[in-house]
Amino acid sequence: MSITVHQRPGVYSSYDASTTVSGSGRGKLVGLAAVNTVAQTGEVRIITSYDQAVTAFGSAGGEDMAELIRLTLKNGASAVAAVPVANEAGYEAAFAQLAEVEDIALVICGSTEETVHQKLKESVMSASELRRERLGVAAGGAGESVAELIARAEDLNCERMVLVAPCALDGQGEGLTGLSLAAAVAGAIAGESDPAVPLGGAELLGLNGLSQRYGDNELDLLILGGVTPVESVGGTVSVVRGVTTRTTSGESADATWRDLTTIRVVDDVIPGLRAALRSKFRRAKNTQQSRGAIRSQVVLELENKLSREIITAYDNVAVSADPEDASRCLVDFSFTVAHGLNQIWLTAHITV
Repeated sequence: MSITVHQRPGVYSSYDASTTVSGSGRGKLVGLAAVNTVAQTGEVRIITSYDQAVTAFGSAGGEDMAELIRLTLKNGASAVAAVPVANEAGYEAAFAQLAEVEDIALVICGSTEETVHQKLKESVMSASELRRERLGVAAGGAGESVAELIARAEDLNCERMVLVAPCALDGQGEGLTGLSLAAAVAGAIAGESDPAVPLGGAELLGLNGLSQRYGDNELDLLILGGVTPVESVGGTVSVVRGVTTRTTSGESADATWRDLTTIRVVDDVIPGLRAALRSKFRRAKNTQQSRGAIRSQVVLELENKLSREIITAYDNVAVSADPEDASRCLVDFSFTVAHGLNQIWLTAHITV
């Protein structure tokens, strides 16, 4: 609103109202690479509101960069680290840039091409190996069948990749690609503070509906095939069950990493321990006393995860000096992840 400047001494005020979508303060950072013709390519911008996104990248409607940022923020992300690319060939370099950004929890992209998704997978795996753990969220193209989606998941076959389906609708009820849905799901994951809470049932905001509804048999095939399905019931769009694309190890079926909560718990426990030990033992001696203190700190951190029900048990915490390197300390332990509650089965015994 405009303000008239008066000369009388006193206390004046003004106000404004806005429907701006801003990042959640408690959420995590999401990385985004997408084609954009407005901003300078190859530059990482930290965006915390939809207004900033429109200013930086323009708004052409549809599933453009600003819209993907809006959905990510609206569903729980604190901010988006966005890198514009000129065309499909620029994604690899953009993913490399995002891999260098600390504290990114998830990465999405503005493409449904399988070659781009493979580059996204390689990027999140490489960054995670360098202690920047993160997940990638990808989407299928418009009109893809259940079999085609499962084939996509099989090609990815990675515990750090999530493939979502079906596609969202625009404001006129026309089908889009799955990019909007991927952005919303990534935001919902980023906004969840407890990694052991299952994604199933999470409401996705800012979507106008879905292009199709899967039957129970199709949902079974998708979930077992490594695809995270989403449904719309009574106008509410929500995740059916959060799974990763990791369904096999070698040639054998393997459900170890199926539930999304498993890798999320691992990414909570291990980096948390690293951060705690790094802050407390930055300049320590590799002595028995120091190793005892390290063991106590590890136990303290694991007890905290246990009390918060992120893990259900831990055991065999052992700390020793590396016999091959006198300056290295070896910490060994095991823990059991907490599993999300996906189903409740009732058995009724009826007397007539």
